[in-house]
Amino acid sequence: MLLCWRLPAARWHCRARGSESKSEYMPMSLNPFSWSFRSQYGLGAALCAGLVGYALYAQHVLGLEPCPLCVFQRIAYMAIGAVFLVAALHNPRARAGRITYGVLLVLAAIGGMSVAGRHVWLQSLPPSEVPACGPGLDYLLEAFPLQDVLARVFRGSGECAEIDWTFLGLSMPAWNLIVYALFATAGLWAAVRRRDR
Repeated sequence: MLLCWRLPAARWHCRARGSESKSEYMPMSLNPFSWSFRSQYGLGAALCAGLVGYALYAQHVLGLEPCPLCVFQRIAYMAIGAVFLVAALHNPRARAGRITYGVLLVLAAIGGMSVAGRHVWLQSLPPSEVPACGPGLDYLLEAFPLQDVLARVFRGSGECAEIDWTFLGLSMPAWNLIVYALFATAGLWAAVRRRDR
């Protein structure tokens, strides 16, 4: 296991646990594939926090009001980020513990991918087949039981079919679908790969 700290000159230094020799000090690699489980999952938690932060920025600064499916995609990011954070803080030494966190991460990402996939499908419908706009998520949660709310949200509404934001030709739900798949792949890889520390 490597112990790392930051010196005033803003450089990271690491040494093997139990090693006191200064000749074994080395700068921390900038390659995230060589990082420890804790560092990789900590980066995943930070990325999830950044993505939720951007969603809030898009809502409150850019004026993009989230539809119900967008809200559920944010919840999926929060769940993935929570798994990343708890796993990074726990930092299990046993491979079975890391794999457990990897599987939990994949399950949360699959939930996000299913919501984002449904959202992308609604956005790809021709205008004549788009469902009518329904009431907001706040009203649905107050007026109906949770099971009915989920059924109505996944049926979709006209507001979910609108494309208000694009980057490189893809809508926000399409990017979310890609990011969920990347998180699932990277998280599972970090959990199952053999480590010498």
